[in-house]
Parts: sequence; C-alpha cells; structure tokens
Amino acid sequence: MTERWVFPPVPPARAESRILREEILVVLSLSLLASAVYSLIDLLSAPIKGVTAVTFPQVDLSRQLVDIVFALAPVWLVFHLLRRDGDTPAAIGLGKERARDALLSGFLLSAIVGLGGLAIYFGAVALGVNRSVVPVPPMGYWWTVPVIVLGAAQAAILEEVVVLGYLTTRLRQVGATPFAALAASSLLRGSYHLYQGWGGFLGNVILGVFFGILFLRRGRLWPMVIAHFLLDVGAGIGYLLFHGHISGL
Repeated sequence: MTERWVFPPVPPARAESRILREEILVVLSLSLLASAVYSLIDLLSAPIKGVTAVTFPQVDLSRQLVDIVFALAPVWLVFHLLRRDGDTPAAIGLGKERARDALLSGFLLSAIVGLGGLAIYFGAVALGVNRSVVPVPPMGYWWTVPVIVLGAAQAAILEEVVVLGYLTTRLRQVGATPFAALAASSLLRGSYHLYQGWGGFLGNVILGVFFGILFLRRGRLWPMVIAHFLLDVGAGIGYLLFHGHISGL
C-alpha cells in the first residue's frame, strides 16, 4: 500500500532555495495568485444565489485576442526561468511523448472529470452555493466559437503549466513534501475559481488533487493540458447548445 504513495524525485534545483521561493511568489503574483485574490473579493462583494459569473470578458474581438495573448505571459516567464537554470520544459512534465498517447490520456481524463464536474456544478447551483457560469464570449458573432477554442487553449496552458507543473515541481525543489505541494497547488486552483462560488472552489480542488496525483506519479503534463482544453471547449460549446434549455445554464 505504501508504494502507491511513493513518488519519483524531481530534478534537483539549480538555484538556492531562497531564490526559488522568491521566484515562486513573483510568478504567482503575476498570474494566478492575483486571480485568486480577485476571485475572493468577487465572492465576498456580491450574492451567490441567482447571480451570473462570466469567464470571458464581454468585449469585442480585438480585446478578446489581446487578453488571451497577454494572459500567457506567465507561461513565457516560467519557460524563461527554466532556461535560465539550464532546464527544459521537460523538468515540469512537458517532455517529448507520443502525441497519440497524450491525446488518448487527455480524452480519457476529460471524460472522467467532465462527468464529475457537471454533477458538482449543477448540484451547487441548485443548492444556491454557486453562481450560474457563462463560459463563453459574447454570443452571436462569427468569432464566438474560435474565441472559445483559443480561450480554452490559453486557460489550459496557463493553469496546468503554472499551477500544476511549475508550482508543484518548484515547491518540492525547495523542500516541500509531495503532499504539501499537492495541497498548495490544489487549493490555489480552487481559490481562483471562487468567483463562481463554493461549488467552483470544491470542484477545482478535487480536480487539482486528481491531476496532481497523476502528475506526481507519472511526471507527465501534456495529458492534463489536453484534458483541460477539452473540458473548457466542451463547456463553451455545451453552453451555446443548451443555454435556456437546462436549468443552471
């Protein structure tokens, strides 16, 4: 039984722990830690029941594209920091692997997580502890679906690279246990979804634990990136198809 919870070691750190701890705070402050703080403010500043939460800014195409591009800047920063230390993206799970294997794993993960996520979402909305989420940009334009796809790619890359691959690896390199790194990553993932309500928080903490255990055991990040992308595309397309026909959408 104990072998199940023995995880492979991470690549050794190439910088002092003090420098890496400061680096973690800088990367997170420029990305998803800031999002978590704003999400908490959103949660506390308005009611939950009967309120709508949007995941895309309701602006025109040019602003959508600019937001998507610049939201990926923290990923660029992570890759820069890895190169600075003589590492490659493989150090955080983005190594070369067969596309077929990554795609199959991503599809399987998205199916598992999608079913559980829908149950948590609709249950939380029905209980009044989650806001109704609008996971699409302005509807009725030729670019609505392309922006859903681009936004899904941006969210999948940003969240899985920074919160799962980078943060989990760096925390272990500065001395955190695998379970402490897993807890920090999962709680952060849940916290920047607090703007949706408590269902969004709980569902994403569970997702973070599930993805985190798989990452710690296998060291592969691509399947999670693909699964996250498919989940967000499915949420957006599903909303367009069923909005107004299903309670909670």
